[in-house]
Amino acid sequence: MKEIKAILKLYNDFKSTSQKCAIAQVVRVEESSYRREGARMLVFQSGVFEGGISGGCLEGDALKRSQIAILKKEPSIVTYDTSKDDENQIGVGLGCNGVIDVLISPITPEGNTLNFLERCINSRKSHVLATVTAINNKESHLSLGQTFYYDTETQTLDNCGHAELEKLLHNDIASVLNSNKSRIYHYTLEGLELSVFIELIPPRFHLAIYGDNYDVYPMIDLAQVMDWEVSLVGNLQKLKKERLGFVQHLYSKYEETHPKIDSRTAVVLMAHDYKTDLKNLKHCLNSPAPYIASLGPKKRFEKMKDEFESFGNPLTPEQLDRIYAPCGLEIGANTPEEIAASIFAEILAVFSNKKGGMLRKKEDPIHERY
Repeated sequence: MKEIKAILKLYNDFKSTSQKCAIAQVVRVEESSYRREGARMLVFQSGVFEGGISGGCLEGDALKRSQIAILKKEPSIVTYDTSKDDENQIGVGLGCNGVIDVLISPITPEGNTLNFLERCINSRKSHVLATVTAINNKESHLSLGQTFYYDTETQTLDNCGHAELEKLLHNDIASVLNSNKSRIYHYTLEGLELSVFIELIPPRFHLAIYGDNYDVYPMIDLAQVMDWEVSLVGNLQKLKKERLGFVQHLYSKYEETHPKIDSRTAVVLMAHDYKTDLKNLKHCLNSPAPYIASLGPKKRFEKMKDEFESFGNPLTPEQLDRIYAPCGLEIGANTPEEIAASIFAEILAVFSNKKGGMLRKKEDPIHERY
């Protein structure tokens, strides 16, 4: 989401210059690649760009091809094969080792891609974009690079205009939402063969911090780097206002209002006061948060568990599975900044359904292959 916001900012900054631009987007990856499907870069005809489609090895060529697409006023698919030992192949020796398809689409007045991306950053719900990445019939009203927006709340697909394709897309969009994985699908219709990249864009992560001591500031700083939405509950008089500029939602711990917690929210209880953390834990367990962290030693949480049981409400296996106490990955963290890094790494592992071990010990590919 951070990259999409940066792309939109650059576009809006340059809008008054009347410069034409194009978007280059990774739509298919085979084997290894630094960036995965969905990675984007916005390129202006002057060469100014934002975003990225690789670790730096493909951006230069993609920039030139984007400028050509702007001049020709037509989209194209570029395939980069960095898996072969060919010194003339772009990307060799620069970290890539796979086949990458990049869709380059000029931004036109009648196009709606950027409008769809604006929708994605302005609400806390999942979004789905379906983009045509290959088509065998130029006479069709469908075209390469055409994008449709699927509203996950109303379950409607915008402006597809092809009843049979729309029905197939609805089924495959449901599969993407269920698996939480973007995918490319191939369709054969009457006289028409096409591929569509169905991209899931979830809302950005939300960090809900319950605490007001000096160790909350590294958490806020790291959240800003990651561009996560931040809520903080604490003694507002105690907190340093100059360190809270990135906090979107502030709540006094003396009031009954709380952050809005959804399935993309990570909660961190760090009041350093047992009764306060226990009270906040009871509240947050009633939310859909998949990650609830409690700072402190294991014996402190064991005491909390005993207290829940003594009141006749023992923690269920499902609740225990969402509570991380002690929290963070074991990296030898000691300072508040190191502890924040440890907690953030654990949050990412949990939301990605990973174990958080060392990659050099991983036998399978880093990213799922399909």
